[in-house]
Amino acid sequence: MSATRVAFVTGGAQGIGEAIALGLAADGLDVAILDVKGKEELMQSVVEKIAKTGRRALWLVGDVTSEQSIKDSIAKTVGELGSLDVMVANAGILQVGAVTELSVEDWNRVFAVNTTGVMLCYKHAAIQMIKQGRGGRIIGACSVAGKHGFAHAGAYSASKFAVRGLTHSMSQEMKAHNITVNAYAPGFIDTPMITAVDEKMGKEAPSGAKTASPSVVADLVSYLAKPESHFINGQIITIDGGEVLD
Repeated sequence: MSATRVAFVTGGAQGIGEAIALGLAADGLDVAILDVKGKEELMQSVVEKIAKTGRRALWLVGDVTSEQSIKDSIAKTVGELGSLDVMVANAGILQVGAVTELSVEDWNRVFAVNTTGVMLCYKHAAIQMIKQGRGGRIIGACSVAGKHGFAHAGAYSASKFAVRGLTHSMSQEMKAHNITVNAYAPGFIDTPMITAVDEKMGKEAPSGAKTASPSVVADLVSYLAKPESHFINGQIITIDGGEVLD
């Protein structure tokens, strides 16, 4: 088993995932990133940036909605990098549109990635961390839309509310294993996902809503991944400039 801690980041090719991967590498972790087919060049670029920090890195094509894909990707990470100490279930998609226009297919797709994908990452990271017997950090992607529903984001919001419940439950189950389970709930972050739907989603943004770079989320994840964060568990931490208050 590797003496260096190892992180696994889904959706790591760009945006928040890339920032998280680079941040964890800067903290001294080796990092595996996973993303979908078609993003190989983006992932290779991230891995090259990580290599320049002196850390080992690995990129994997995978599907967070497939249990076998997640199992295989974690196994490959452990095989090549030595362990799994930090799981960041970051991958997500955003479907914009009124609920009255929402198809069951689109609803299921959003839940498959945003909720089932997070569950599978939580599940198989926990299995590996329990096997290792030295604790760990499991961190998931929620959203301010998981605390406050926004118009034209019904499926997305519902999927992120589900991540809150999953994170709360999992955090209680993992206490005995010295594994913390938390989630981050970003607001409007400047990412390719938000840019792609800016024309529609921008109309629904709160008046004067603040935006920030992915680095603000990465910095939060960096702390949650540290051994020093052991007393933070079961929390869904909003990071949105104060737009949505718990």
